[in-house]
Amino acid sequence: MKSKGQLALFTKAFTPFPLPSTRYQGSKAKLMPWIWESLKHLDFRTALDAFGGSGVFAYWLKRQGKQVTYNDYLRFNYYIGLAIIENNHVTLTKNEVKQIITPIISKSYHYFIAETFRGVYYTDDENTWLDIVAQNLEDIDDLYKKALGYYALIQACLVKRPFNLFHRSNLYLRMAKASRSFGNKVTWDKPFEEHFLAFVTEVNNLVFDNGLPNRSLNMDALDLEGNYDLVYLDPPYTSALGVTVNYLEFYHFLEGLVNYEKWAGWIDPLTKNKRLRLKPNLWNDPKRVRLGFQTMFEKFRYSILVVSYRSDGIPSVEQLVEDMKQFKKRVTVSYFQDYRYVLSPKRVTEVLIVGE
Repeated sequence: MKSKGQLALFTKAFTPFPLPSTRYQGSKAKLMPWIWESLKHLDFRTALDAFGGSGVFAYWLKRQGKQVTYNDYLRFNYYIGLAIIENNHVTLTKNEVKQIITPIISKSYHYFIAETFRGVYYTDDENTWLDIVAQNLEDIDDLYKKALGYYALIQACLVKRPFNLFHRSNLYLRMAKASRSFGNKVTWDKPFEEHFLAFVTEVNNLVFDNGLPNRSLNMDALDLEGNYDLVYLDPPYTSALGVTVNYLEFYHFLEGLVNYEKWAGWIDPLTKNKRLRLKPNLWNDPKRVRLGFQTMFEKFRYSILVVSYRSDGIPSVEQLVEDMKQFKKRVTVSYFQDYRYVLSPKRVTEVLIVGE
């Protein structure tokens, strides 16, 4: 098995262009060279990325000259899709960035984050900074400029979090002076403004025009419609033990951040870390998740179907192949043997299922 360092070198060697930041749970950035090798021979011009997440897959296809539709049911991810998939030309100027991060004297600010999340995720000064920037971003009329700003803010929030998650407060891990074997205190302690400026530069450099009308959507995957040559499915993962990855639980703070005015009404008061109320989701239900796959396979039965998966998931790889064969004459399964999940108690490998 490749070490993390070896895998990083492998990915860099076979990635011909910069990719979006990948501090997102389940991001396929390290796997994209392998995934593309498995797909590049296929005859397709249009593609749907139904569970877009970090935007890495959709961005890669956009770079390959495909017409891409990115979708994610989380609003903050939708803005990532707007910034780097749908947006072809718009960038943020230095003056616009300064306006985003500078308090407006005539504006009456709310300090919801500072009052609600004190001692939870960030320091008092950081919370106040987030309140100001979030409200300044809300006031931007240009949708793409707003999306670029949210992209930078989202990445800045992630990089300053232990484990890049919001499932626990964990602020004490940042503030403790004891030695630690994980994380990067230098990164955690760097001011929000420095991170924000760096990620503005990053996202500005990601913007390009491939000459096609790409789109970003904010829908439940099961409600998607349309005709696409290829449909890519990378839904929340459910392990063989029935443990699911709930992205709203992991990233609720980011979802609140891009819905600032509505945030207060969405919080579950029974949670210590001020999490948003979780909604029933078929993709997080071990008893119903197979039905979700079956529904998507049938709905897009005339498209090439591609599923990114793990070898120990519910439903099993064998079940997914069986279900896909109801609509596809040829189904192939590829295993990335050099990429395993180190924290998994079993030998778990990345899997790609392709139905033609």
